[in-house]
Amino acid sequence: MWLASAALILLGLAGTVLPLLPGTLLVWSGVLLGAWIDDFTRVGAGTMVVISVLAVLAWALDFVAGLMGAKRAQASKLALVGAAIGTVVGLFMGLVGVLFMPLVGAAVGEYWAQKDQTRAAKVALATWIGLLVGMVAKVVLSFVMVGIFLIALWV
Repeated sequence: MWLASAALILLGLAGTVLPLLPGTLLVWSGVLLGAWIDDFTRVGAGTMVVISVLAVLAWALDFVAGLMGAKRAQASKLALVGAAIGTVVGLFMGLVGVLFMPLVGAAVGEYWAQKDQTRAAKVALATWIGLLVGMVAKVVLSFVMVGIFLIALWV
């Protein structure tokens, strides 16, 4: 059972950057399984609440970060729709698609709305930076979750 817990955590850590894998959920599931295996003796309810809050925060950041970048650049609604469509299309294109298709979608949407290439590039870049910041935050929070789990387990 410990092997399954470790496998879920490792798969989840990989899923924080790989498309189509629910990284944060897998990390959380692995931690929960590990706590359950130990009858919540060393990793108790309080620790699980902290880890769960971090998981929800990581999940929310993943969705909100790109929108925050786009809003900061005062993106049009079409740019936001384009970024969302680009994100979905990017899921089917692997890591490169996940990283760059939201940028392309935001640029196309903003260009369609404003007919200004410079503005479209600015909005696309802001959206992309927001997505990257969100991804980095998700990775960091996932490692913090694992760190808290390991400290609770071993101390």
